Amino acid sequence: MAAEIMEGKAGGCCAGPERTKVRSDKEYRDLMNRLSRIEGQIRGIRRMLEEDAYCIDVINQVSAAGSALDSFTKCLLASHIRSCVAEDIRAGREEKLDELVMALQKLMK
Repeated sequence: MAAEIMEGKAGGCCAGPERTKVRSDKEYRDLMNRLSRIEGQIRGIRRMLEEDAYCIDVINQVSAAGSALDSFTKCLLASHIRSCVAEDIRAGREEKLDELVMALQKLMK
């Protein structure tokens, strides 16, 4: 997909029925780096369980991983608002607002 973005084949923001998103190389790298760190945290939690780590130590690591995932979500949401939502509003399409409201409601449960 990154190659398609580089060649301009993926279309615009959230273009077409496939609902894809063209991201800059920097945004893509930043998000992937965050996910890699989160994956490392999850593997670390698994290793802690395998090594019979103390419960509170595992809980602390789970909390840290949850915070990292929340931070990832906030970055992705901010990008979505600045690009997809803003572009559609400028074009007179307000459907993205309803989609955004529903996403926020899910996040705030």
